[in-house]
Amino acid sequence: MGLDLRCARSCFVFCALYFLLLPFAAAQEDDLAKHYFNDGDYDKAVVFYEKLVTQHPRRTDYAEALVHCYQQLEHYQDAEDFLLKKSRQPYASPTLYIELGYNYTLQGQSQKATPYYDKALWSLDKNPNFGYSIGYRFQHYALLDYALRAYTRAMTMNPSLNYNFQLAQIYGEQGRIEKMYQAYLNLITQKNASRSYVLPRMEAFITTDPAYPNNVLLRKLLLKNAQENPDILWNELLSWLFIQQKQYKKAFHQEKAIYKRAGIPSLDRLEHLGQIALQDKDYENATTIFTYIVAHSTDATTQLDAQLNLINISLKKATASQWGALDKKFQHLITTYGTQSDTGRLHIAYAHFLAFTRETPAPAIALLKAYLKRPLDPIAQAQITLALGDILVYDQKFNQALLYFTRVQKSLKNDVLGQEARFKVAQTSFYKGDFDWALTQLQVLRGSTSQLIANDAMQLSLLIADNIRKDTTSIALQQYAQADLFAYQNKTQEALTLLEGLLQNHKGEAIEDEALLRQAQLLEARQRYTKAAFNYKKIVAFYADGILADDAHFALGELYRTALDQPEKAKSHYETILYTHPDSYYAPQARKYFRQLRGDAVD
Repeated sequence: MGLDLRCARSCFVFCALYFLLLPFAAAQEDDLAKHYFNDGDYDKAVVFYEKLVTQHPRRTDYAEALVHCYQQLEHYQDAEDFLLKKSRQPYASPTLYIELGYNYTLQGQSQKATPYYDKALWSLDKNPNFGYSIGYRFQHYALLDYALRAYTRAMTMNPSLNYNFQLAQIYGEQGRIEKMYQAYLNLITQKNASRSYVLPRMEAFITTDPAYPNNVLLRKLLLKNAQENPDILWNELLSWLFIQQKQYKKAFHQEKAIYKRAGIPSLDRLEHLGQIALQDKDYENATTIFTYIVAHSTDATTQLDAQLNLINISLKKATASQWGALDKKFQHLITTYGTQSDTGRLHIAYAHFLAFTRETPAPAIALLKAYLKRPLDPIAQAQITLALGDILVYDQKFNQALLYFTRVQKSLKNDVLGQEARFKVAQTSFYKGDFDWALTQLQVLRGSTSQLIANDAMQLSLLIADNIRKDTTSIALQQYAQADLFAYQNKTQEALTLLEGLLQNHKGEAIEDEALLRQAQLLEARQRYTKAAFNYKKIVAFYADGILADDAHFALGELYRTALDQPEKAKSHYETILYTHPDSYYAPQARKYFRQLRGDAVD
């Protein structure tokens, strides 16, 4: 009796251990199978996958891996036998027919493959819900015509299915651009995908050239849809296309139609278009758009923003003799809107005009200090305070400026405005010649949530660190800081002269590439493009391994693309960034412009 009990207990323990270890053993076999498969050791992988398929007959990943192993080993008969056996099972997927067909294709027996591909398509008549898996499997094997037939057949059998995205992808790969566009547009009209998802994919097939064949196709297709179905959607999409082509006048006509036809009229889209035109320096069309907004808006904030944009455009081309008229415009706006609470941007714009354009910082400082006495929310207060600090820097009242910047830095330390304030502290300290304190602030900012601030901080910190280390007297760095301050004060000629002296007296020193870059930027701002390009070329020639090489390449690319109209040279510099400086801050833009200039049609 006691012996039998002990045997029973031992048997129970053994069984328990066996069943506990089963999952572990299976997991080990799975890991080994994947390891050998990924290493291309198919002889060993096939042994494990044969076991796993037996243990888990419904696991399609094991079945597919086993078939792939057979095919890599050219054991096509084994693959065929396995697939035929699997296809007869009641739970078999019709994709197995595609696998069987492809197994024949690998052997160069396409005539035997066709019946199995057709069987997969016929299966959709019984169950169209297999449309995605069958279409995807055909796509996987680059059988694009079959994939198209699978997706369209499934959608015909079950109209609630939508494979327009897959159709668009395939049409794009086949170069059937018009059909691709229509498939993408179907996604939008049927509300199966948002515009923010679809439009970037369409954008990859067009350029800024309205005469580019793909652009012409899309415009014709949008116009055709608009004629057949006069929906506001087509105005919006035409406007989008015209914006991509930088045809802001045509986009404006579409936006006016949208504004007039909208149930609840809004000028938001027109404001956005005006900003795009302004950013692209199309001042004529930007003026037309903002003038239209002023005439049609009943919202004081919208009107004021448009008025300020119009003044901003006027300032771009104004001469000193016209400053008085612009001053009166500012004063008129302050009289008109001054009693309202949300006029901080108006006061900032006027103060900036007084200080940086009219070179009269005292009234600008008084204006902003008076505005700060109003009851303001923390963000508005920070914005006014930062603007006041900027003007104090212009007036070389560095210590006062630092107090204001530090106030914002402490009050909004977790906000982008707080990070901007910290950068201004560092920049002001740099102008003062307090390089160590500037470096301390900048090292914190290199991890900023704002990429632009982080990049600016990195550039300035590298400039300071490199030159402090190599020039203990910091004479060259002090001269550079003074030139940078002149540039900040809009004293461009003084800055250029000082940088030229620095370049003459400190040839071959660490500061040289920085001085060349800064001088080039100022020359470019004065439209002295040939001289600017000369400086950039010196940087890429003599400092190809330096930290500013990507800056110079991108600047040259932009010069050749926009100002000098030499696209091939521009393309060369963008390409250099992509292959030599892939981690550059400029890499995303360089990639975009390089592809545009190369005429790429696919993302």
